[in-house]
Amino acid sequence: MELEFFLQRLSVEAAVLVTVVQARGSVPREVGAWMAVWPLGQLGTIGGGHLEWDALRRARERLVSGEGSAWEHSITLGPSLGQCCGGALRLRFEPVGPAQVAALRERLAPALMPLALFGGGHVGRAIVQALQPLPFAVRWIDSRDGVFPEPPPAGGQIEHADPVQSAVRELPRGAMVLIMSFSHAEDLDIVAACLQRQRAQADLPFVGLIGSRTKWATFRRRLSERGFADRELDRITCPIGLPGIVDKAPAVIAAAVVAQLLLVRDAAAPA
Repeated sequence: MELEFFLQRLSVEAAVLVTVVQARGSVPREVGAWMAVWPLGQLGTIGGGHLEWDALRRARERLVSGEGSAWEHSITLGPSLGQCCGGALRLRFEPVGPAQVAALRERLAPALMPLALFGGGHVGRAIVQALQPLPFAVRWIDSRDGVFPEPPPAGGQIEHADPVQSAVRELPRGAMVLIMSFSHAEDLDIVAACLQRQRAQADLPFVGLIGSRTKWATFRRRLSERGFADRELDRITCPIGLPGIVDKAPAVIAAAVVAQLLLVRDAAAPA
């Protein structure tokens, strides 16, 4: 969404794009982080503080001068900048305008982690809303008609599936899965479908089921009766969300679950 705001404004007003192209040690943002700078206003961030203030100054000076060439600037974060991170980075400053919109859309689009969320209830809605600004490609699935909000959330895909567990076969490789349907019977069938897929393909890095430890104990017994081994059942996460957060408000559950998803994603990323 932030990228689209940038490109919409860029289509009518030129800017300087500031991108982190190298980073070493402790730095505020990673390689690829960017911000767009206009004479009045900015979008995005390269880390804040004096580092960002100095980059804004340099970018706006170039906008005033009208010089059209790109350049790079190396910074060591230390006493001279009033930042004690101790790392170093290199910034690329690039004047851009309407002619670069299509190329920048392709270049700056983040890599998205596929995620399937089964259940259009209050917690499902809160999680989808929390995921909107984050790098996830959300597939939101329910067996019922009329449960999804109008208009549908930006950046996601909504889907009706009946039986709902049939959608598991069509998920992309590497998809994370969250299960929170309106029915425990549906939840059980979705978990079983995920376990069958894991047995055949082992390509779902996270399968999470909303519920209590008591619910999972019941599900575990029923799934064991369906022939799933303990080692297979151990790959299901239930309850979901970071431990220690006891508030049951949908927005709080969403915050805890999304934080857990980010931890799983980062743990799986190559070093």
